[in-house]
Amino acid sequence: MSLEIKVPAVGESITEVILSKWVKNDGDHVEMDEVIAELESDKATFELTAEKAGILKTVAKEGDTLAIGELVCKIDESSPAAAVAEKTVAPVKETAKSSAKAEIKEIKVPAVGESIAEVTLTKWLKQDGDVVVMDEVIAELESDKATFELPAETAGVLHTIAKEGDTLAIGAIVATIAMGDAVAAAPKAAAPTANTTTEKSGVSYADKSPSPAAAKILAEKGIDTKTVNGTGVDGRITKEDAMKAEVQKASAVNPSVQNAAPAVSGARSERREKMSSLRKTIARRLVAVKNETAMLTTFNEVNMAPVMELRKKYKDQFKEKHGVGLGFMSFFTKAVTEALKDFPSVGARIDGDEVVYSNFADISIAVSAPKGLVVPIIRNAESLSLAGIEKAVVALAVKARDNKLSLEEMTGGTFTITNGGVFGSMLSTPIINAPQSAILGMHNIVERPVAENGQVVIRPIMYVALSYDHRIIDGRESVGFLVRVKQLLEDPSRLLLGV
Repeated sequence: MSLEIKVPAVGESITEVILSKWVKNDGDHVEMDEVIAELESDKATFELTAEKAGILKTVAKEGDTLAIGELVCKIDESSPAAAVAEKTVAPVKETAKSSAKAEIKEIKVPAVGESIAEVTLTKWLKQDGDVVVMDEVIAELESDKATFELPAETAGVLHTIAKEGDTLAIGAIVATIAMGDAVAAAPKAAAPTANTTTEKSGVSYADKSPSPAAAKILAEKGIDTKTVNGTGVDGRITKEDAMKAEVQKASAVNPSVQNAAPAVSGARSERREKMSSLRKTIARRLVAVKNETAMLTTFNEVNMAPVMELRKKYKDQFKEKHGVGLGFMSFFTKAVTEALKDFPSVGARIDGDEVVYSNFADISIAVSAPKGLVVPIIRNAESLSLAGIEKAVVALAVKARDNKLSLEEMTGGTFTITNGGVFGSMLSTPIINAPQSAILGMHNIVERPVAENGQVVIRPIMYVALSYDHRIIDGRESVGFLVRVKQLLEDPSRLLLGV
């Protein structure tokens, strides 16, 4: 029996959608309510779920424009799910040599957020055949927004199914855990193998062991792995090692190749890395902002002497009282929240045919994390003191460095501040953080000659840039906003008096 899956009604004004991506492939076994595809309208992206468990038969193709109610795929319910489960369970039983009493627990990708349909398995922390205890972290998963830990839901023997680097849909099976008699059998069977090799020979199991990509190259060229030097972890042969070995063999067979061109000194190796989900999302969003907004940038310069003098005078007392240092970010954040009160359109956003204004200031702070740029948010920054802002900045920066930011801490925001000055940038045109409409760029502070009261004096000057969406922010508002920020920073007492 086949169940037809059609395009659901996703909104009163929406008559058609685009099948943007198949999350599951033709012939895959799917569970009930598992996400099988992504549909996209002119307003939002929607998830298409399986209404029954069975074998998926795709009808529409990626990129097809489908009317509401049009057939997308079919699910064959007649194919027993038991056959799929048996394929998953069998390797675990064989490895663990467990009795018929052993129970199998499937470990699936958990739901990690409403808008997240898939994750990447970045790292296995436990290996196939290991005995794990309940709640022990066995793997790390990465979405386009954050990194998550996958714990063991029960104690037993782990059998890995997905591989590092695999992209998995929410609900997909990552591994299974054999419980019962398998727990007792596994250590006896598995422990001697790994330990004996390392203790007797002193050589790591990975030594001379090629990666999948390297093994393919070596097999195609008929190169023995024993002749290849591995530069990977514990002597593992990488793809680059295999490619170099290919060149060396070609030169050995035909010596004239070496004389065909003059020798080049120096290393000429390359390496390839798969883009992380976070990096792919950043790339996609930045291109979308450039293509979908009327972005302009206006500039100004700020004399930072008053702020620097204030910091120098009170920084020790400030840190002693509040436990955090007094940095520039708190002054800029406070100045921005005050300027947004005078120019609310700068903190607004476009939603369809409407402009949404916020009576609060959730300030996004761009932070360089180990895996890429992240933008955590300081909620209701307008109600925080300078000390409160500094504490929030430190807490978010530490979480970003440790990859511990939650989805909630990176979702939303009405305005963004980015500080390229910490890397030495003198001037830049920052890109808007959609769906926001403006972003302020800070830069390095350089002593420059300026004219004051007919005199040429040296002052610490910072160039500031405001990139904005000209569709809802006019030149008057953008320039006025930046001038207001400049006034507040050049006379910090205005921040205390609110003038």
